[in-house]
Amino acid sequence: MAEENNEQKPRDNSQRRRYPRYRRPHNKPTEVPADEAATPETTHVDTTLETPVTPEPQSVQRQQQQHPQQQSQSQAQPPAAQRLEYSVVIPLYNEEESLRDLTEQLKVVLTRLGGRYEIIYIDDGSTDNSFRVLRDLHFKNKRIKVIRFRRNYGKSAALMVGFQKAQGEFVITLDADLQDDPAEIPNLVKQIRAGFDVVSGWKKKRHDPITKIIPSKFFNFVTSLATGIKIHDFNCGLKAYRKDVVKSVNVYGELHRYIPALAHWQGFRIGEVPVQHRARKFGKSKFGGGRLFKGGLDLLTVLFTTRYMTRPLHFFGVWGILSALAGFILDAYLSVEWMLGRTALSNRPLFVVGLILIIVGVQFVSLGLLGEMITKGQNTEKEYSIREVLK
Repeated sequence: MAEENNEQKPRDNSQRRRYPRYRRPHNKPTEVPADEAATPETTHVDTTLETPVTPEPQSVQRQQQQHPQQQSQSQAQPPAAQRLEYSVVIPLYNEEESLRDLTEQLKVVLTRLGGRYEIIYIDDGSTDNSFRVLRDLHFKNKRIKVIRFRRNYGKSAALMVGFQKAQGEFVITLDADLQDDPAEIPNLVKQIRAGFDVVSGWKKKRHDPITKIIPSKFFNFVTSLATGIKIHDFNCGLKAYRKDVVKSVNVYGELHRYIPALAHWQGFRIGEVPVQHRARKFGKSKFGGGRLFKGGLDLLTVLFTTRYMTRPLHFFGVWGILSALAGFILDAYLSVEWMLGRTALSNRPLFVVGLILIIVGVQFVSLGLLGEMITKGQNTEKEYSIREVLK
């Protein structure tokens, strides 16, 4: 049995699993021409064994690099559908009865005009329930924005804050007492689109007491004569502006009456349209008779700050020279009379008046020179109203 087990059985090659043998490829040596035999030996790389590089990752990477730039450009330039066309700025003080009616009228007119809009109410420290009404209107319509002052700062301050917040291409202002008709807004916008930068309403037929009409006409006449702007109603609250105008003018104090003059001296075009004026429905006027006197002082401020702000000597120097010249002529005449023995200077008070005129003239000229020194020493960059730049 042991011998039988020790016997080796013959191998059956037919049942054996065969594997293909790997043969190394044999490349025939290529014959090198005789004229190329002297060239240096070059290494040939078999590119068939290498993985080809596709340009897809590079294009994807470029798209990823360009995508943030496209996003920033899209954020910097919002589409036309998202731009605000109209901003209505309304300063108010104790006008709770008229706010709801005014808002409904504005919604009808602005919807008819088309385009996106916003209504900005500036509560100038009202002591009634005006802010409560405005808050309810804001919750119902997010296009209505409300700014509330802690105290009464005046109409100019309210307009300036409203101008800063306005984002529309066309900015319309009107009073909140319902005397300005919102239905006139399309006529103002039409004139703006025709080429004007500021369009002021003209209350040709006013529904105000005579004590308010006569001082207003006198004020408008003097202002038009002094500023050179041929419009009839500077005090009309219903006006339309281009966005560039409200971002350029600086309104403070009581200068809201002179916004057309301020814009005119910056090079903007001023127009005027007759508008309907309605009788006051609620409350009473917030402006007293003292505004005529204050308006005259504000007119001097506007004339000086716009024409002589950078050349104060031209203003003070002219009056100083005229005063000194009048005093010199008066004293020279009296001196000649005294030398000829026709009069005595001791009993001629005009001689003292002449001396006073000369002293006042010298002081005016000195004040103008001091103003020039202050202006030149500020070293501030001059602000110019630039319409467009081509590069």
